[in-house]
Amino acid sequence: MDAPSSFQTDALIAEDIDAYLEQHQHKSLLRFITCGSVDDGKSTLIGRLLYDSKMIFEDQLAALESDSIKHGTQGEEIDFALLVDGLAAEREQGITIDVAYRFFTTEKRKFIVADTPGHEQYTRNMVTGASTADLAVILVDARKGVLQQTRRHSYLVHLLGIRHVVLAVNKMDLVGYDQSVFEAILADYRAFATSIGITAFTAIPISGFKGDNITQAPSANTPWYSGPALIEHLETVEVDAAAAQAQSFRMPVQWVNRPNLDFRGFAGQIASGTIRPGDPVRIVPSGKTSTVARIVTFDGDLDEAVAGQSITLTLADEVDCSRGDMIAAAGDPPQASDQFCATIVWMDEDALKPGRGYWLKIGTQMVTATVQPPKYEIDVNSLEHLAAKTLGLNAIGVAEFATDRPIAFEPYEANRQLGGFILIDKFTNATVAAGMIAFSLRRAENVHWQPTAITRDDHAGMKNQRPCVLWFTGLSGSGKSTIANEVEKQLFVMNRHTFLLDGDNVRHGLNRDLGFTEADRIENIRRVGEVAKLMADAGLIVLTAFISPFRAEREMVRAMLPEGEFIEIFVDTPLEVAEGRDVKGLYRKAREGKLKNFTGIDSPYEPPENPEIRVNTVDMTPQEAAQHIIAKILPLK
Repeated sequence: MDAPSSFQTDALIAEDIDAYLEQHQHKSLLRFITCGSVDDGKSTLIGRLLYDSKMIFEDQLAALESDSIKHGTQGEEIDFALLVDGLAAEREQGITIDVAYRFFTTEKRKFIVADTPGHEQYTRNMVTGASTADLAVILVDARKGVLQQTRRHSYLVHLLGIRHVVLAVNKMDLVGYDQSVFEAILADYRAFATSIGITAFTAIPISGFKGDNITQAPSANTPWYSGPALIEHLETVEVDAAAAQAQSFRMPVQWVNRPNLDFRGFAGQIASGTIRPGDPVRIVPSGKTSTVARIVTFDGDLDEAVAGQSITLTLADEVDCSRGDMIAAAGDPPQASDQFCATIVWMDEDALKPGRGYWLKIGTQMVTATVQPPKYEIDVNSLEHLAAKTLGLNAIGVAEFATDRPIAFEPYEANRQLGGFILIDKFTNATVAAGMIAFSLRRAENVHWQPTAITRDDHAGMKNQRPCVLWFTGLSGSGKSTIANEVEKQLFVMNRHTFLLDGDNVRHGLNRDLGFTEADRIENIRRVGEVAKLMADAGLIVLTAFISPFRAEREMVRAMLPEGEFIEIFVDTPLEVAEGRDVKGLYRKAREGKLKNFTGIDSPYEPPENPEIRVNTVDMTPQEAAQHIIAKILPLK
């Protein structure tokens, strides 16, 4: 029977749609990816699966036949890759760039397949497609054998926790369906797979173009093959849903539902385990405990809910619980920590900046994280551990990072949903990395905050002033140190308790081990911020005079302090004026190439966008600038 046209589908009456949904809604769902090297036939294979599963409408088929003549690579025959390669650039180059997702269904199962890019340049896209997959189909061109990208993608598949792997040796028709070719590739791949920890996989000789061993096996062309057809294997492979249900209960809180004063529910999707009314639960990271009162859904209350279901829980007690917290089995809660070791896949054109604050999103939690210089970068071809100070586009490395508050997690190996995270640039909002938590650091577990009897308010009260940090920023030679020194002199006369942290002075001691690379500049400001925070806790008015060229680091210090205690003072001096002063001769050395990474010459300065105070040293003397600043910050009690 011919497949229905799009118009006919739109015209289906309601009961026909209901019948279709009833037929398919109880089928299990398998998410899988196709990956491998460029031109291994991934898009063609997916097109063949869609075609053979009758998931192409009449008008789509007509368009495919037309496009095959215009853009295809298979002569007079249908080019199934065109069903998936939707981007114009892909059709022109004959490669897949973006991740294309397609849905299809058979009598036994529903599928969502991601066609991921083969070229190394688009490894980040492949990671995106693999992040939610249960199974990976790794294609190998029978003519070329196991290539570098085959190894790269296999390593990433294993790294991302995909435990079901199919080795599809494609284009067997182009090697005469030679069994010896298939077995040689199988032996080569098995040796590599074993070395990276892939202990089991299913190997199938196929032709995506001709259809051999796709829906039926063995093909007449491969009588020597005794295994399943690809679609048969996909229909019957056991996914990890049962394993997730067997684990302890975990539910990240997505939303606190308070439609009225009488109802307070915690909504989210169960990540693992089973829950019933009356079960004891613990809120992580706070540690508060309660019991489940109700399991609420749109269709009514449930007696039981399992992993994968989206529900709302009501608790027997009024406990503090909000978005980002986790509701877990009381007797076996997850860990909570603020320092971790993780594997990171860097996905941005701009390299990792160690020490810079990034947004870290893990489940429903969003926190600030700072990443340390990598322990090493992984060469996925040789599996060597290479020394690295940062990570560039598509690089994979292992690094430690810290968050600004404890987060609930599970190691990625135990739970992909609760151990996987992304890093987001705070200023561009671009996703720059994907990561997998290996473990929390022992120092995070063994070092606890010790409460003290005398508070920061007590320190400030004794000094009769409001503590704050006056953060002077501007180009070298702008007058930061001169003005900061003048401000401190005037505050001293007014009996204010102050301390001045000067950029050059700090580098003689605390930061003498740091240079002027971007990473060292970031660490320089982080350390100064921590010291300024301690001094403010002691009740002091702290003045700092640092170029601090990057907005991200100035905002990092602002986040360390209570609201209103960080006062950014932009010493706004044009480059030519600052360079004209050049009392230290630094600009001249930078212009001559003798001084690298000098702000304003070969390293950028990002001026404040909304500073609390701006002073112009072209029109003001240092004394006038100091009086202007003090007038802005007074009264200091």
